[in-house]
Amino acid sequence: MNQPMLEVANLNVYFGEGGDIFQAVDSVSFKVKKGGSYGLVGESGSGKSTVLRAISGLIADWDGRICVEGEVLEPKREKAFYRKMQMVFQDPYASLHPRHTVDRILSEPLGLHGIGDVETRVLKALDDVGLGKAFRFRYPHQLSGGQRQRVAVARALMLEPQILLLDEPTSALDVSVQAEVLNLLSDLRTERNLTYLMVTHDLAVVAHMCEEIAVMSHGKVVEVMSVEQMRRSEPKEAYTRELLMASKGYDPEFFAGEAV
Repeated sequence: MNQPMLEVANLNVYFGEGGDIFQAVDSVSFKVKKGGSYGLVGESGSGKSTVLRAISGLIADWDGRICVEGEVLEPKREKAFYRKMQMVFQDPYASLHPRHTVDRILSEPLGLHGIGDVETRVLKALDDVGLGKAFRFRYPHQLSGGQRQRVAVARALMLEPQILLLDEPTSALDVSVQAEVLNLLSDLRTERNLTYLMVTHDLAVVAHMCEEIAVMSHGKVVEVMSVEQMRRSEPKEAYTRELLMASKGYDPEFFAGEAV
């Protein structure tokens, strides 16, 4: 069997200390193949974003095992780790420095890692996300929500990572631009053979983007299923059935696999 690009085994994440410790993630395990797209779905507070933050190194208080291409990760990450894995956050306005131009936002990762040919790389990144050089010296407040998220995607790609962690990447956007950003992410994954781990509460999004999903509730994975099984409405767990019914109620095209 081929080695997974990302493997999480018996992951536990804790908040607080002493007698006030809260376990936010409980024994979560999954594998994502190279070039695959895996979804973590569930309601707010289910622990799915906390899993992403542990994998990305933003949370250090965890135990279990996290491996990238067979290499076991420690809670404290070396700088080289971020050449392999990057994250796109939910709110593109909050994740971009308001006083930095797009040029500086995209250039900073290159400077931190000693990568040259900055201008060429910045211009290529803007083209790759469908913006172009006209956006190079704009500030975040001069961009629409969709344009800001395209800049956030471009920033994540500057170091040419193999894995992108996507934390609700379209939930802060207008419905009219959600599909554009999702299609951009799908195209980039194909072109670059990227591996995606996506967190979302929107089952229509995961049906469009992922091949396999893990359903989370109260910090635990309650069911793992393929997107095809989800579309055929074949869950085994009552909680998953409730999520499917809620999604179907809001989006009659969901079971046809529509993005939005």
